Amino acid sequence: MTDQMGTWPETIPASAKAAAEKWPYAVGLIEGDRHWTFAKIWADARLSASALLGMGIGHGDRVAIWAPNCRAWVIAALGAHIVGAAIVPLNTRFKGQEAADIIRRSHAKLVFAPQNFLDTDYKTLLSAEDLPDMQEVIYTDTGFAAFLARGKGPDDPAVDAAFDRLSGDDISDIIFTSGTTGRPKGAIATHRQVVQTFGDWAVRVDLREGDKYLIVNPFFHTFGYKAGWVNCLTRGATIVPMAMFDGAEMVRQIEQNRISFLPGPPTIYLTLLQELAGDKPRDFSSLRVAVTGAAPVAPSLVDRMRTELGMSNIVNGYGMTECGVISMTCQGDDAETVAHTCGYPMPGMEIRCVDDDGKDVPIGEAGEFWVRGHSVMKGYLDDATATAEAIDPDGWLHTGDIGTIDARGYLKITDRKKDMYISGGFNCYPAEIEKLLAAHPAIETAAVIGIPDERMGEIGKAFVVLRPGAEADERGIIGWAREHMANYKTPRKVAFVDALPRNAGGKVLRTALREIDKE
Repeated sequence: MTDQMGTWPETIPASAKAAAEKWPYAVGLIEGDRHWTFAKIWADARLSASALLGMGIGHGDRVAIWAPNCRAWVIAALGAHIVGAAIVPLNTRFKGQEAADIIRRSHAKLVFAPQNFLDTDYKTLLSAEDLPDMQEVIYTDTGFAAFLARGKGPDDPAVDAAFDRLSGDDISDIIFTSGTTGRPKGAIATHRQVVQTFGDWAVRVDLREGDKYLIVNPFFHTFGYKAGWVNCLTRGATIVPMAMFDGAEMVRQIEQNRISFLPGPPTIYLTLLQELAGDKPRDFSSLRVAVTGAAPVAPSLVDRMRTELGMSNIVNGYGMTECGVISMTCQGDDAETVAHTCGYPMPGMEIRCVDDDGKDVPIGEAGEFWVRGHSVMKGYLDDATATAEAIDPDGWLHTGDIGTIDARGYLKITDRKKDMYISGGFNCYPAEIEKLLAAHPAIETAAVIGIPDERMGEIGKAFVVLRPGAEADERGIIGWAREHMANYKTPRKVAFVDALPRNAGGKVLRTALREIDKE
């Protein structure tokens, strides 16, 4: 099966400008009880751009955004894009050391962050870090209006000049994705590939003009950012950001704002089904589209979402930071297809399934997925070696994911990408977590694997070898880990072993650890 590539604006700001011209009075964003039209979003984006220009931020600079889903995130990002700066989204669960590493390596000149979110003092987290390129932190919760007031207004001619200079080949964002080496790598994307890839995604999943899109997926992730608010601008859908997942708030948003488009992991749909089974009457009749892909989904859940929640279109897909979206199912696919495959290739994308020698395997046989096309990243920031390891001279991105392609062209992933596991929708890379655990004063070495968990999909289990004479218990190590790494990376279980199983080359045998876990 193949689809045609669509025709879209060249850049993300061009999408915002086109939305303001096409749907000036339509509601483009809802936050709390306030509404902003598409025209107002564009005007505020220009205000943001004017303020940034006044601060000396311009073409080729980098601006970090370390904030939960909110209007300020969108306006800050659009302002940066207009002036030609690339945004560097940061996970809100990062500790100060994790965020500072990325801010330093990306040479970000500004950071947008809340002063306080979930009882975390972001100012304090960064205060002890050496950030030579950073000029200032703009607080999205207490200082954003004052930031916008620094500029010369939405009609600033300097904004027009910056916007006119922007092209589809300019870098739109650098999203850092952890790798098996344990060191996060910054995947570089350009405006043209973002708008093209995700505009085509919106067609495949049937995001429509007038849809109310509740964005549960975080903006610091491709799903919440590119498949989220960027696509709302492209398609004329209303952005409804959710700062953090909360079941009761999700229900309120659906009923009050008549949400029609709701992507996310399977847990959110299970929450809605539980609400329907409760004593209080619920009206979820506005729901039409569900998009999942962060965790396995059972055919029975797909059927229940259709029959009980009334969601007529349920789709599943496959993507990665280095390549945006790779494949998706489509409207009308049966429950088995949605549950057990991740769809067929997106328009303009080539996918091969190859053996260890790089030769294509027959239909239905397992191999590694190689991907080539316009949505493949331009490379990793300042890391030519890692880029060459990921993308071969012919332009094929070696995903490391093992799976099959059936006679219809639908993909099915059978093994995780290398050692990665997914906990609560977040990619977790054992090597990175092991590196952080190594800083614990009692740990000699550690190895982490993902194990099944009913609520989170998977959780991390650490196998720990203690230093000679050191003492520690599971509770203490988990508590220490929570203080030194993002919550989703924190192992939820710890097992103490005398030695880690290794092969002749000294590599830890994770398969052996999985067998030990089953005992």
